[in-house]
Amino acid sequence: MNENQKKELQSATFKRLLEHLDSRKDVQNIDLMNLAGFCRNCLSRWFREEAEKKGVTISDPDARKHIYGMPYSEWKEKFQK
Repeated sequence: MNENQKKELQSATFKRLLEHLDSRKDVQNIDLMNLAGFCRNCLSRWFREEAEKKGVTISDPDARKHIYGMPYSEWKEKFQK
């Protein structure tokens, strides 16, 4: 496997993780944090931090929108218990 293939697979895997989390809105962030040690907010922070390493500026709300698939405030209103 070459480096480009590896990056493509990592990207596809991350996309699949986001799709899975999107399909499991019943799973709360606190549940993820307690069981896995990370949550959707962690993913959005990591996304923003990795963007910054590449010289790409992204705000916390924009990073969260990417992870949640909608504005965080909307997700909280609809799905947070």
